[in-house]
Amino acid sequence: MSDECEPGVDATGASGRVVAAEDIERAATAIRDGDLVVYPTETVYGLAGDAADRDAVERVFEAKDRSRDKPLSMAVPDVDSALDYTCPSEREERFMREFLPGPVTVVVDRWELLPDALTSGKPKVGIRIPDHPVALALLERVAPLTATSANISGNPSATTVGELDAISATVTGVLDAGETDGGTGSTVVDVAAGDIIRRGANADAVEAWLAEH
Repeated sequence: MSDECEPGVDATGASGRVVAAEDIERAATAIRDGDLVVYPTETVYGLAGDAADRDAVERVFEAKDRSRDKPLSMAVPDVDSALDYTCPSEREERFMREFLPGPVTVVVDRWELLPDALTSGKPKVGIRIPDHPVALALLERVAPLTATSANISGNPSATTVGELDAISATVTGVLDAGETDGGTGSTVVDVAAGDIIRRGANADAVEAWLAEH
């Protein structure tokens, strides 16, 4: 574990804004209590609920007004943690260790301990490890979390807390780390199929890796 993610240590966003350790701990406590929190990633602000709790997952769908047939991804602090919830092939794990943490979501087979609501009943789940110190500090305290943009479905994603839409009224807390690095979402990739499901940040590097491996 890096120093910036240890309990009791503040974390700094890309804009240089420091998020106090006690604020991160309060956010983690809220999530453990079943509430929702907005947190920064290296792309856009995300909406965090306990991804292993069916009720919390349902609250995320309700907050976003998101169709239940559109799965949510989940965030974890590292690849080893992802293996507690998923069953990637050797090739998929190599890809994960190459690109994560980073702005990439990797779709792999899931274990049954994850609620069906998270994946809309599908056998695979998207894994995200945000390359952002505040997100990682939160994930070190509580994981897995839902990994979805903090906006009402169909609205633009937020790169600052000032851009949050009505979804802000549904959350217990917001971890404000200033402006995030990019306004595009993560690249979503199914390594087993060799497909990029959604092009986003780092898509060219992902495409090159798939072609070479």
